[in-house]
Formats: sequence, C-alpha cells, structure tokens
Amino acid sequence: MEAQRKSVALVTGGSSGIGLELAKLFVGDGYDVVIAADDKSKLEEAVQTLLAAGKSPRVESVEVDLSRPDGPQKLYDAVRDRGLQIDVLVNNAGVGVYGDFARETKLEAELEMIQLNAVAVVQLTKLFVKDMVARRSGKILFTASLASLAATPFLTVYAATKAFVYSFAEGIREELKDTGVTVTALLPGATDTEFFERAGAENTKIAQGDIADPGVVAKAGYEALKKGDDHVVAPWKNKVVAVLTKLAPDSLAARNARVEEVGGKQTVTAHS
Repeated sequence: MEAQRKSVALVTGGSSGIGLELAKLFVGDGYDVVIAADDKSKLEEAVQTLLAAGKSPRVESVEVDLSRPDGPQKLYDAVRDRGLQIDVLVNNAGVGVYGDFARETKLEAELEMIQLNAVAVVQLTKLFVKDMVARRSGKILFTASLASLAATPFLTVYAATKAFVYSFAEGIREELKDTGVTVTALLPGATDTEFFERAGAENTKIAQGDIADPGVVAKAGYEALKKGDDHVVAPWKNKVVAVLTKLAPDSLAARNARVEEVGGKQTVTAHS
C-alpha cells in the first residue's frame, strides 16, 4: 500500500528568526518542510536543526534571492521540479531599512525591500494559491508586523510594506473564504531576530529593550494558522498596543511609533 503523503509547508526566510521557529513547529507536527533564503551557509545549518526537530521529516532548502524580480518564479519552479505539493505557504521573508528618508536612506535599498516585503509576497501568493484553490485546500500565513497598523517614522518604507502585506492578507482572505483556503496574518512586535542589525537599527531603544522571543511569536502565528484565524498580534502584551494604535488619530499613532536612536537624536516609543 502506498504511504500516505505528508503535508508540505514552504517557509520563506526560513533559515533564521521567526521563519526558522515556524519551520520547527511544522516538522514537530509531522510536516515535510521547504525553507527558502538567500544565504547558503545559514540554510545548511537550518536544515540540520530541522532534521533534529522532527520525526524523520523531509527537509529541503532552496537558495533564492526574493528581492530580485525573478526570485519568486525561481522558487516556485524549484518546488515544482522536486515534485512537491505545497499545502501551507508561509510568506515570512522580509527586511527593514532604518533612517531619515530624505537625508540618510538609500533608494536602492528601499526598492529592494519593497520587492522582498511586498512584491515577492504577491508573486508567491499568486503562483501557489492557484494550485491550492484547484485542490480546494491550503493555508497561507503572512508575517506582517505591528507596524502594519501605523506609520512608523524612520522605518517609514518598511512600515508601509507591512501595511500593504496586512491589507493584502485581509483582502484575499475574504476572496478565498469559500475555496477551502485559509489566510492568516501574524503581527509581531519587536522580536529578537536579525531584523534590527540588518535594518541598521541596532542602536535604537526598541532594539535594546524588552523584545520578544521569536519562538513565542512563531507559536502564536502557528496556532492562529491552524485555527484559521484572520490575524494574531504577538506576543500578547502587544495586543494592548494594537488596540490603542487603532483608536488613536493617525498623526498621534505615527508620533508614538517613531523609531529613533538612543543617546543621539531621540528615542523609540513603539513598535519595529
């Protein structure tokens, strides 16, 4: 008798941080997993970590740069070439760019961030959701951010990309409600990942303060995904921030979300 096929989860940005923690949860529940990232050595380390975290899982990696316009198609083709059917798509990969938009940040870096955080998310979802709808089965998880809820000065373009992701997730969730495909958005606050270092924001108060364990954030997102919830704010303490942000006038929410340096210009008062 042919062995029953295991469900397969694809996690972008799966070599570290929240993505790796999500991948651990999938293999722990018996999924086979594909992780995608642009750093070969980190991918190799992550594969070994995941093989040790599950019961004989199939763990594959795809080295791909999703900040390039051809990256999503390359990832989709790589998965199809390996004969894998993706049951869960986790759009997790993302970066930030910190600094004064008019005087400090580089346009090239911001355009790459838009490609990775927003455009690649649309591309990957477009490619994989068609297969899910045809099967009338599938789940999609988007890693948005608490920054999705308000403009975030000095992480301005980053927050705009995450607002796009959250809006996109909520919109297609409604479109897909009768297809058997569920959509969930994860909205983490500041989390102990490589985000701040890669964004050039490691000297901000928020990066040096009480930031969340990526394992805790991933667990919240994973549980919400399994239940088919529309979104989850993680960790729990940020739920109050989310409610107050939604209630505040936009100008006040942006002022409260301002992210700046410690001991230099100003301080950080809210989310990443």
